[in-house]
Amino acid sequence: MKKPPYIIIFLTLLQSGILSAQSRFVKDTIDASGDSVVVTATRTERKLNNLTVPVTIINAKTIQQNGSLRLTDILKEQTGLNLTSGFGAGIQLQGLNPDYTIILINGEPLVGRTAGVLDLNRIALGNIKKIEIVKGPSSSLYGSEAMAGVINIITDASMGAPLTIGLRYGTYNTVDANLETKLNTKNFQYQGFINSYNTDGYSIRPNSNSRVTTPIDRYSTTQQIKWELSNKTNFVLNTRYTNERIQNEIAVANNGVTIYSIGKENIKDVNVSATLNHRFSKTLKTSLRTYTTTYDAVQNLLTINGLPYRDVLNHNFKRIENQTDWELNKKLQAIFGAGAVWEGVKSSRYDSEKLRKQNDIQFAFTQWEWKPSEKLTLIGGLRFDQNTQFASAYSPKLSMLYTLNPQHQFRFSIGQGFKAPDFRQLFLDFTNAAAGSYSVFGSAQAQQVIARLDALGQIGNLFPNYYLLKALKPEYSNGMHFTWDWKINPSSSLSVQLFRNDIKNLIESQQVGTYITGAQIYSYLNIGRAFTTGFELEGKHIINSNWSLNGGYQYLRTGDKDQIADIKSGTVYTKNSQGYSRLMKLNEYVGLPNTSKHKLQVKINYNSPKGYYLNLRAIYRSKWAVNNNNGNEVFDNGDVFASGYVAINSAAGKSFKNGVSIQGGIDNISNYIDATNLPNLPGRTFYTSIKYQLQKINNNK
Repeated sequence: MKKPPYIIIFLTLLQSGILSAQSRFVKDTIDASGDSVVVTATRTERKLNNLTVPVTIINAKTIQQNGSLRLTDILKEQTGLNLTSGFGAGIQLQGLNPDYTIILINGEPLVGRTAGVLDLNRIALGNIKKIEIVKGPSSSLYGSEAMAGVINIITDASMGAPLTIGLRYGTYNTVDANLETKLNTKNFQYQGFINSYNTDGYSIRPNSNSRVTTPIDRYSTTQQIKWELSNKTNFVLNTRYTNERIQNEIAVANNGVTIYSIGKENIKDVNVSATLNHRFSKTLKTSLRTYTTTYDAVQNLLTINGLPYRDVLNHNFKRIENQTDWELNKKLQAIFGAGAVWEGVKSSRYDSEKLRKQNDIQFAFTQWEWKPSEKLTLIGGLRFDQNTQFASAYSPKLSMLYTLNPQHQFRFSIGQGFKAPDFRQLFLDFTNAAAGSYSVFGSAQAQQVIARLDALGQIGNLFPNYYLLKALKPEYSNGMHFTWDWKINPSSSLSVQLFRNDIKNLIESQQVGTYITGAQIYSYLNIGRAFTTGFELEGKHIINSNWSLNGGYQYLRTGDKDQIADIKSGTVYTKNSQGYSRLMKLNEYVGLPNTSKHKLQVKINYNSPKGYYLNLRAIYRSKWAVNNNNGNEVFDNGDVFASGYVAINSAAGKSFKNGVSIQGGIDNISNYIDATNLPNLPGRTFYTSIKYQLQKINNNK
């Protein structure tokens, strides 16, 4: 049953009262260029050392010196993050799947997920100022999809070099070209960025025409305008457009049969945001944000047996939101926000690509920060989301920072995240001719559709799960994070982070039946209770003025609580080496698939005052379960695993005083290849690049 939006009404009225009570304005003095300033964690500007939750900042210098082109390049080298390869390159944060991490650009969400995965290869890094990664449930500020955390890509809005040109060439005829322009007057700033990316793709399967990454032609541009309307009001407009064309050569195995398809895919992504900022006084400011985005994807394939396959997805997302920041006194600050979302999808994977499925959301949030002493900071937050398609959701969070002394800081946070059932889980009506003609039906209509097919004599078997189908509930995650930051000495630091996430109402895809042909029928159910837990270590040591060493390690344990209970009760069987069934032992259970117990990354970095730099970066990931072959739907030691691997990357370059910089690099020096499980990791690749920045004229000379 839907609840009336009393919180929204209350907070909106409260905001109006606050705004009418204040009138004096003092100019903002926030250092917008310092990478130590973080906005994602609290939706307000905070220094990194003053945050109560764990945050990782990747600055522009690191992105550039690593030779990172796409968002995937830099994220895969971060502690606690792993890339996934199904339906594009997604990100797994602390063991939770890609659909539990919200991806933002300048604070606005990207849409266009396939099977819950947002392909991060869509995002170019040429004009990125920094990337902020917040780990742990963040739904109290960002709503659905922020169960695991938030990744916010912030573009560079600083008025630096008026013209920057970059060109990179690498293996597989990969060409990446950038053009960035900046213009500013007393009250007006403009920044434009254009990126063109072309590659022939690559094949790492010997004697095969099937490519792991197929030829891509991608064009993207971002534009930003900032207009100072007065000394207390400004207006910011951001636009982003991406057009991507991909040639597909696909091979999919199902029931022992491999089906080959060829064709083309075209993706267009448009984002527009407008923000009006107004400061009433030194202690009160407000922002009115509007945002609209459209994701269009069309894929046309022809299977080897002549069957056509067409996949269409059109996803629209519109939002209006107001946020007010109020500093009541030196020890107490508050945020109030409210807004609405209109979201719709048309897809050939639903009952008709001409009919739009709609979900409307009204939401409100508040956050209070209290600093009772110089050493202690407490932050509490609450968000309420009301949806048209499922029950309302509340998301609370409490966090704290305690500074024992300049050497030791402690952070603790506990919060609840949620993820709403998405359109595919509710409305999917999809049969994949390019992969054995299996079908997936959303829970909102699965029983009715399957019943009609049964009446037509097309159903072979119905499984017990079919009779459990019902309206989906939101997934919830209760997360706890503890961080100890230790500044050992001026040259060395260490961070220790403990975390645990407990998920309930886990939505899983389950087989509910078969056709008479043997092809599978799937749908979605709230049947899971899962957890992820572990610890992370991150350290840095400055060897001398030129050399530094840093690294990170994650230990991760995951599991399905219901499966563990069944193993303990003696109802789960596995097979021995001779193929005979026997009871499964708890110590044979390996947890959730696609999660590795160990991940390690180490980086050695050299920087010279003369502009030279060199780095060597190594990534290790231990084995992970990819396929269950015991028939017990539980992953144990006898199942199929992807092997652990080490990837070594290196880059070197030099910056000259005339604005020219050059770079060369090698990725995957060890040439590690696993075509099946790591399609996003090609063989050894080389690249070289050159960049020119037009120097600003100093009129004071």
